[in-house]
Order: sequence, then C-alpha cells, then structure tokens
Amino acid sequence: MFIEAGSSEPNTRINNRFLIMALLWLAGAGLRLTILAPPPIISFIHDDLGLSETQVGLLSGIPAALFALAAVPGSLLIARFGALSALIIGLLVTAAGSALRGAAPGATWLYAATAVTGLGVAVMQPAMPSLVRLWAPKKIAFATAVYINGLLMGEVIPVALTLSVVLPLVGSWHWDFVVWGGACAAVALVILVLSPSSGVTVSAAARKWWPDWRNGLIWQLGIMMGCVNATYFSTNFFIPRYLHAIGHAGATGLALTALNLGQIPASILLLLCGRGLERRAWPYMGGGLLCLCGISLIVSDSDLMVVAGAACVGFASAIVLILMLALPPQLAAADDVHRTTSAMLTIGYSCAVIVPVFSGLAWDVAGLPAMAFAPVLLCALLLIAISATTCRRLRTVADSLAVAGISSHQ
Repeated sequence: MFIEAGSSEPNTRINNRFLIMALLWLAGAGLRLTILAPPPIISFIHDDLGLSETQVGLLSGIPAALFALAAVPGSLLIARFGALSALIIGLLVTAAGSALRGAAPGATWLYAATAVTGLGVAVMQPAMPSLVRLWAPKKIAFATAVYINGLLMGEVIPVALTLSVVLPLVGSWHWDFVVWGGACAAVALVILVLSPSSGVTVSAAARKWWPDWRNGLIWQLGIMMGCVNATYFSTNFFIPRYLHAIGHAGATGLALTALNLGQIPASILLLLCGRGLERRAWPYMGGGLLCLCGISLIVSDSDLMVVAGAACVGFASAIVLILMLALPPQLAAADDVHRTTSAMLTIGYSCAVIVPVFSGLAWDVAGLPAMAFAPVLLCALLLIAISATTCRRLRTVADSLAVAGISSHQ
C-alpha cells in the first residue's frame, strides 16, 4: 500500500502514487548527477591541472572509495534519523562538494572536493531501499526499478548535456561542476517539500546499523558488485583519455553517451521481464561476457566500434547493477535492509576503488593507451567466475526468507 496523505478519493490516491514515484526517480537521479560530471571534461581538467594518467585514475577512484568508507556510517545515520533525513543530508553534501570542485585551483583541492561529493552520495545509497519499502511496501519491485531508472538517467544527463549544452553556456569546467551541484540542491529542496509523511517511528530493531560481516554470501555479492562498478567507472574515465591519445577525441561525447545511454534499455527490459532473474547465474555471466566483448571493441581504432563497445559495456553493467540492487529486500528482514545494503556497497566499492588506479598505472608503465582497459577485462572474468558458484546459494537464502514470511513484497 502506498503511503497517502489521508484522502480516500481515487484521484488523490493516484496523484500520491505518481508523486511518490516521481520523488523516487528524482532521488535516484541525485545519486549520480555529480558523479558522472567529470568524464566529459576530464581532458580539460587534465590539461589545466597537469594531471598524469595515474592521477586521472585516482580521481575516478575517489568517489568509489567514499562509497565504500561511508556506506556503514550512512546506515548509522538511517538508524538514528531515518532514511528520508539521510537522503536530504546526502543530497546537500553532494551539492556542496560539487560546487567546491568547481573552485579547485589544483589537484589536491579537486581530490578533497571530490571526496566530499562522494561522501554525500555514499550516505544516500543505503537509504534508497529503505525509502522504497517505506513509501511503497506493496510495490517494491516496481518502485526499485523506478529509482534505478532515475539513477541511470542521472548518469546519462551530465554526459549527454555537458559538452553540447552546459559547457558552451558557462564557458569553463569550473562552472560546469557548479551547475550539477545546483541540480542536486534543487532535488533536495523538491523532496524536502513534497515527500509524504509516513508517521513511522524508528523501532529498536531498526536502530541496528552494523552489518553482519560474517555472512559469506554478502562478501561474494559485494565482490560481484565491485567487478561491475570497477568496469563502469574505469570505462567512463578512460574512454575520453584513450580517444584523445589515439587522435579520435571527436568521438568522446558520442562514446560516453552510448556508454551511459546503453543502460536505459537494460532498465526497461528488467522492468518488463526481470522478475526472479536476480537469483539466477546466467544474467551475471552474460553481463560479464558482454563486458569482455565491449572492451574488445573499445580498444579498436574505429569510432563506430568504440561507440558500439561502450554501449555494450553500459548495457551489461546496468543489467548486473539493477539485479544486485534488487537483492537486499529479498535477503534481509525489513529492519535489516539498510544494513545488508551498506555491507554490499562497502565491499563492492572497496573493490572498485583500486581498479581505475591500476588502469592508469598500466597505461603509464606500458606506455600504451589500450592497457588502461586490461584491469577491466580481469574484472569481467572474475564476475563470470564468482556468479557461476554464488547464485544457487542466493536462491536458497531468498526462498527460506520467503517461507519464513520476512522477505519483502515483490
């Protein structure tokens, strides 16, 4: 049942349902609007601040590091103040961090401001599954798909609009960061004003926040998430540098748009026919194989192949990410969703932190631009290997929770 404002009129119920879904979509977009702002302008930043390729990889890895380090504190914030408060705080911190990036006079300032931006997003991420359960407890699968679609569009919008619209209007990469930070602040304001009041108090059980690190399944899932996160972030950051290095910089905007826009069909496909796929091995293994094919196309000299390969990586990454984000409500009781989510995010983004740095290091050491994608290929292989042995246990756990009557409504 959707949370409503007290009216029993059908039109009011429909309006409230639409409002809740719109707010979830906006919140999802706010998770990524600032994170994917750097790739389109990374070459400008590289030249202005004199960054090495390893430093570019480090810049890519900072948000993922904060996603890992702050996921559990985000769970604590949710336990103490509620998911909605955590979401609003995270959006405002993200907006401030993005604006500070725009004022960066050097690499150190840029790194610190990027850490603030990542901190805000890290606080928000474990709040979203809890908000889905709170606002739409009978429509969890659909509401999850809605906010993930917003997340994916939040990745596409900065990539699609930065070079073609925002940068020509504001004139520099500094102001580009300010624009996307302002967008996050606007999302926070809209959600603060329009969000429904649940009237739900935080129970003693819900105050639990420390994840169960002894759960081996959570570690396996976290590493799988790390493989796909590392693939996505590394590819976003190194496609522009790779194309610039091989003299095909003109294809950068199209390739990044394909990488991020390629995720949208994945979200629609899973919305229509994705029920139960998150507990099967073949979608994860197929995603890994598609990533391997996509990277092979990206390192070709053809602009068309680079764009096609980027779209393949985006589609495959989205398939795996969406399926994994649908798992916490099925693997934990209602009061433990934020703890399970924070554990998966911590492990997953810890794995993702190091790969972009190794991508840049591989390029610097070998002197070959294509070597930046070698660690990404290894991630795809690891995803295939782990998923082949994990999903049988996953189905057993989810089925046992369903029998016990403590899993979510699907």
